[in-house]
Amino acid sequence: MADSVSEQRSRPAADAADPATALRCERVAREYSRGRDSLFSRGGDAPTVRALDGVSLSIATGEFVAIAGPSGSGKSTLLHLLAALDTPTTGDVTVAGTDVRSLSSRQRTTLRRDTIGIVFQHFHLLPALSARGNVALPLIERGVSKRDRRARADELLEQVGLGDRAGHKPGELSGGEQQRVAIARALVSDPAVLIADEPTGELDTETGQRVLDYIEQTASERAVVVATHDDHVIDRADRVIRLRDGIVVSDA
Repeated sequence: MADSVSEQRSRPAADAADPATALRCERVAREYSRGRDSLFSRGGDAPTVRALDGVSLSIATGEFVAIAGPSGSGKSTLLHLLAALDTPTTGDVTVAGTDVRSLSSRQRTTLRRDTIGIVFQHFHLLPALSARGNVALPLIERGVSKRDRRARADELLEQVGLGDRAGHKPGELSGGEQQRVAIARALVSDPAVLIADEPTGELDTETGQRVLDYIEQTASERAVVVATHDDHVIDRADRVIRLRDGIVVSDA
Protein backbone atom coordinates (compact mmCIF):
# COMPACT_ATOMS: atom_id res chain seq x y z
CA MET A 1 0.00 0.00 0.00
CA ALA A 2 1.26 3.46 -0.86
CA ASP A 3 2.84 5.34 2.04
CA SER A 4 2.46 9.02 1.18
CA VAL A 5 0.21 10.47 -1.50
CA SER A 6 -2.00 7.38 -1.64
CA GLU A 7 -2.72 7.43 2.10
CA GLN A 8 -4.32 10.83 1.62
CA ARG A 9 -6.57 9.65 -1.21
CA SER A 10 -9.97 8.12 -0.59
CA ARG A 11 -10.27 5.17 -2.96
CA PRO A 12 -13.70 4.06 -4.22
CA ALA A 13 -14.13 0.34 -4.64
CA ALA A 14 -14.59 -0.68 -8.27
CA ASP A 15 -17.84 -2.40 -9.12
CA ALA A 16 -19.10 -3.51 -12.51
CA ALA A 17 -22.39 -1.64 -12.05
CA ASP A 18 -20.84 1.51 -10.58
CA PRO A 19 -20.45 4.46 -12.99
CA ALA A 20 -17.14 5.19 -11.24
CA THR A 21 -15.76 1.96 -12.68
CA ALA A 22 -13.27 3.01 -15.35
CA LEU A 23 -12.12 -0.43 -16.52
CA ARG A 24 -13.77 -3.82 -16.43
CA CYS A 25 -12.92 -7.27 -17.74
CA GLU A 26 -15.46 -10.05 -17.56
CA ARG A 27 -14.38 -13.66 -18.23
CA VAL A 28 -11.79 -12.44 -20.72
CA ALA A 29 -9.68 -14.84 -22.75
CA ARG A 30 -7.15 -13.99 -25.43
CA GLU A 31 -5.75 -16.62 -27.75
CA TYR A 32 -3.05 -16.34 -30.39
CA SER A 33 -2.33 -18.74 -33.22
CA ARG A 34 1.21 -20.06 -33.45
CA GLY A 35 0.78 -20.44 -37.23
CA ARG A 36 0.67 -23.52 -39.41
CA ASP A 37 4.41 -23.47 -40.03
CA SER A 38 5.18 -23.62 -36.34
CA LEU A 39 7.30 -26.44 -34.96
CA PHE A 40 4.32 -27.19 -32.72
CA SER A 41 2.09 -27.88 -35.71
CA ARG A 42 1.54 -31.49 -36.79
CA GLY A 43 -0.34 -30.75 -39.98
CA GLY A 44 -3.74 -30.17 -38.37
CA ASP A 45 -5.27 -26.96 -37.22
CA ALA A 46 -2.78 -24.28 -36.25
CA PRO A 47 -2.21 -24.54 -32.48
CA THR A 48 -3.13 -21.63 -30.23
CA VAL A 49 -1.63 -20.09 -27.13
CA ARG A 50 -4.05 -18.85 -24.47
CA ALA A 51 -2.36 -15.74 -23.09
CA LEU A 52 -5.31 -14.89 -20.83
CA ASP A 53 -7.83 -17.36 -19.46
CA GLY A 54 -11.06 -16.19 -17.82
CA VAL A 55 -9.80 -12.89 -16.39
CA SER A 56 -12.38 -10.80 -14.52
CA LEU A 57 -11.56 -7.51 -12.78
CA SER A 58 -12.82 -3.99 -12.17
CA ILE A 59 -10.79 -0.83 -11.61
CA ALA A 60 -12.33 2.38 -10.32
CA THR A 61 -11.55 5.98 -11.11
CA GLY A 62 -9.07 7.04 -8.42
CA GLU A 63 -7.37 3.66 -8.08
CA PHE A 64 -3.67 2.99 -8.66
CA VAL A 65 -3.41 -0.69 -9.62
CA ALA A 66 -0.27 -2.70 -10.33
CA ILE A 67 -0.36 -5.72 -12.64
CA ALA A 68 2.39 -8.13 -11.56
CA GLY A 69 3.58 -11.57 -12.55
CA PRO A 70 6.48 -13.41 -14.17
CA SER A 71 7.39 -13.04 -17.83
CA GLY A 72 4.80 -14.82 -19.94
CA SER A 73 2.08 -14.46 -17.32
CA GLY A 74 -0.14 -12.31 -19.56
CA LYS A 75 0.63 -8.81 -18.21
CA SER A 76 1.30 -7.23 -21.59
CA THR A 77 -1.70 -8.92 -23.17
CA LEU A 78 -3.97 -7.62 -20.40
CA LEU A 79 -2.52 -4.13 -20.73
CA HIS A 80 -3.16 -4.15 -24.49
CA LEU A 81 -6.79 -5.10 -23.90
CA LEU A 82 -7.31 -2.45 -21.22
CA ALA A 83 -5.72 0.13 -23.54
CA ALA A 84 -8.04 -0.88 -26.40
CA LEU A 85 -5.00 -1.80 -28.50
CA ASP A 86 -6.45 -5.29 -28.92
CA THR A 87 -9.75 -7.09 -28.42
CA PRO A 88 -10.41 -10.32 -26.48
CA THR A 89 -11.07 -13.66 -28.12
CA THR A 90 -13.95 -14.16 -25.70
CA GLY A 91 -15.35 -12.14 -22.83
CA ASP A 92 -15.95 -8.42 -22.43
CA VAL A 93 -13.65 -5.45 -21.89
CA THR A 94 -15.26 -2.15 -20.95
CA VAL A 95 -13.38 1.17 -20.91
CA ALA A 96 -15.19 4.16 -19.42
CA GLY A 97 -18.50 2.40 -20.02
CA THR A 98 -17.72 1.48 -23.64
CA ASP A 99 -17.66 -2.15 -24.78
CA VAL A 100 -14.36 -2.43 -26.67
CA ARG A 101 -15.38 -5.52 -28.67
CA SER A 102 -18.31 -3.61 -30.19
CA LEU A 103 -16.02 -0.98 -31.73
CA SER A 104 -14.39 -0.86 -35.14
CA SER A 105 -10.65 -0.29 -35.39
CA ARG A 106 -11.28 3.39 -36.14
CA GLN A 107 -13.61 3.72 -33.15
CA ARG A 108 -11.04 2.10 -30.86
CA THR A 109 -8.49 4.64 -32.09
CA THR A 110 -10.88 7.43 -31.14
CA LEU A 111 -11.49 5.84 -27.74
CA ARG A 112 -7.75 5.72 -27.07
CA ARG A 113 -7.27 9.30 -28.23
CA ASP A 114 -10.05 10.69 -26.04
CA THR A 115 -10.04 8.40 -23.01
CA ILE A 116 -6.72 6.56 -22.53
CA GLY A 117 -3.18 7.75 -21.93
CA ILE A 118 -0.44 5.18 -22.60
CA VAL A 119 3.11 5.27 -21.25
CA PHE A 120 5.47 2.85 -22.98
CA GLN A 121 8.57 1.37 -21.35
CA HIS A 122 10.81 2.54 -24.21
CA PHE A 123 9.31 6.07 -24.31
CA HIS A 124 8.46 6.08 -28.07
CA LEU A 125 9.25 9.78 -28.43
CA LEU A 126 9.78 11.24 -31.91
CA PRO A 127 13.46 12.22 -32.10
CA ALA A 128 12.91 15.13 -34.49
CA LEU A 129 10.45 16.88 -32.18
CA SER A 130 11.20 18.84 -29.02
CA ALA A 131 9.82 17.75 -25.66
CA ARG A 132 7.05 20.32 -26.19
CA GLY A 133 6.30 18.96 -29.67
CA ASN A 134 6.12 15.37 -28.42
CA VAL A 135 3.77 16.27 -25.60
CA ALA A 136 1.51 18.33 -27.85
CA LEU A 137 1.31 15.69 -30.60
CA PRO A 138 -1.93 13.96 -29.45
CA LEU A 139 -3.74 17.30 -29.50
CA ILE A 140 -3.26 17.76 -33.25
CA GLU A 141 -5.81 15.05 -34.10
CA ARG A 142 -8.24 16.64 -31.68
CA GLY A 143 -8.11 19.90 -33.64
CA VAL A 144 -6.58 21.97 -30.83
CA SER A 145 -5.03 25.21 -32.03
CA LYS A 146 -1.24 25.56 -32.11
CA ARG A 147 -1.29 28.21 -29.39
CA ASP A 148 -3.42 26.06 -27.09
CA ARG A 149 -1.34 22.95 -27.84
CA ARG A 150 1.81 24.81 -26.86
CA ALA A 151 0.24 26.18 -23.68
CA ARG A 152 -1.07 22.76 -22.61
CA ALA A 153 2.27 21.05 -23.36
CA ASP A 154 4.18 23.69 -21.40
CA GLU A 155 1.76 23.29 -18.49
CA LEU A 156 2.33 19.51 -18.35
CA LEU A 157 6.09 19.81 -18.73
CA GLU A 158 6.16 22.29 -15.87
CA GLN A 159 4.19 19.85 -13.73
CA VAL A 160 6.69 17.04 -14.35
CA GLY A 161 9.62 19.35 -13.61
CA LEU A 162 10.77 19.89 -17.19
CA GLY A 163 9.59 23.43 -17.85
CA ASP A 164 13.13 24.49 -18.66
CA ARG A 165 13.65 21.56 -21.06
CA ALA A 166 10.61 22.10 -23.30
CA GLY A 167 12.73 23.02 -26.34
CA HIS A 168 15.12 20.08 -26.02
CA LYS A 169 14.85 17.02 -28.28
CA PRO A 170 14.77 13.50 -26.80
CA GLY A 171 18.43 12.89 -27.61
CA GLU A 172 19.32 15.84 -25.38
CA LEU A 173 17.40 14.45 -22.40
CA SER A 174 18.25 11.78 -19.85
CA GLY A 175 16.26 8.55 -19.63
CA GLY A 176 14.28 9.83 -16.67
CA GLU A 177 13.54 13.10 -18.44
CA GLN A 178 12.38 11.25 -21.54
CA GLN A 179 10.06 9.11 -19.43
CA ARG A 180 8.59 12.21 -17.80
CA VAL A 181 8.01 13.67 -21.27
CA ALA A 182 6.22 10.43 -22.18
CA ILE A 183 4.04 10.72 -19.08
CA ALA A 184 3.20 14.34 -19.90
CA ARG A 185 2.26 13.28 -23.44
CA ALA A 186 0.00 10.53 -22.07
CA LEU A 187 -1.78 13.04 -19.85
CA VAL A 188 -2.05 15.94 -22.30
CA SER A 189 -5.64 15.05 -23.24
CA ASP A 190 -6.63 14.62 -19.56
CA PRO A 191 -7.58 10.94 -20.05
CA ALA A 192 -9.90 9.00 -17.75
CA VAL A 193 -7.41 6.11 -17.77
CA LEU A 194 -3.60 6.06 -17.60
CA ILE A 195 -1.91 2.79 -18.56
CA ALA A 196 1.83 2.33 -18.16
CA ASP A 197 4.00 -0.61 -19.22
CA GLU A 198 7.06 -0.98 -16.96
CA PRO A 199 7.46 2.82 -16.65
CA THR A 200 10.42 2.49 -14.26
CA GLY A 201 12.03 -0.51 -15.94
CA GLU A 202 14.66 1.51 -17.84
CA LEU A 203 15.48 3.87 -14.98
CA ASP A 204 17.79 3.86 -11.98
CA THR A 205 16.15 3.62 -8.56
CA GLU A 206 16.20 7.32 -7.69
CA THR A 207 14.91 8.44 -11.09
CA GLY A 208 12.31 5.68 -11.07
CA GLN A 209 11.02 6.90 -7.72
CA ARG A 210 10.57 10.44 -9.07
CA VAL A 211 8.67 9.12 -12.07
CA LEU A 212 6.57 6.94 -9.78
CA ASP A 213 5.80 9.94 -7.54
CA TYR A 214 4.25 11.75 -10.46
CA ILE A 215 2.30 8.73 -11.74
CA GLU A 216 0.93 8.21 -8.23
CA GLN A 217 -0.16 11.83 -7.92
CA THR A 218 -2.20 11.61 -11.12
CA ALA A 219 -4.22 8.70 -9.73
CA SER A 220 -6.45 11.00 -7.71
CA GLU A 221 -8.18 12.02 -10.95
CA ARG A 222 -8.20 8.84 -13.04
CA ALA A 223 -7.70 5.10 -13.04
CA VAL A 224 -4.00 4.23 -13.23
CA VAL A 225 -2.84 0.75 -14.24
CA VAL A 226 0.86 -0.15 -14.27
CA ALA A 227 2.34 -3.45 -15.44
CA THR A 228 5.55 -3.95 -13.51
CA HIS A 229 8.27 -6.17 -12.06
CA ASP A 230 9.36 -3.30 -9.78
CA ASP A 231 8.78 -3.91 -6.07
CA HIS A 232 8.70 -0.14 -5.47
CA VAL A 233 5.67 0.16 -7.74
CA ILE A 234 4.00 -2.87 -6.17
CA ASP A 235 4.54 -1.52 -2.64
CA ARG A 236 2.94 1.83 -3.47
CA ALA A 237 -0.06 0.57 -5.45
CA ASP A 238 -3.52 0.53 -3.88
CA ARG A 239 -4.12 -2.94 -5.31
CA VAL A 240 -1.93 -5.58 -6.89
CA ILE A 241 -3.40 -7.97 -9.45
CA ARG A 242 -1.08 -10.93 -9.89
CA LEU A 243 -1.15 -13.10 -12.99
CA ARG A 244 0.30 -16.51 -13.66
CA ASP A 245 -0.19 -18.44 -16.90
CA GLY A 246 -2.91 -16.04 -17.98
CA ILE A 247 -4.99 -16.44 -14.80
CA VAL A 248 -5.55 -13.97 -11.96
CA VAL A 249 -4.08 -15.71 -8.91
CA SER A 250 -4.62 -12.80 -6.47
CA ASP A 251 -6.26 -9.38 -6.41
CA ALA A 252 -5.65 -7.45 -3.23
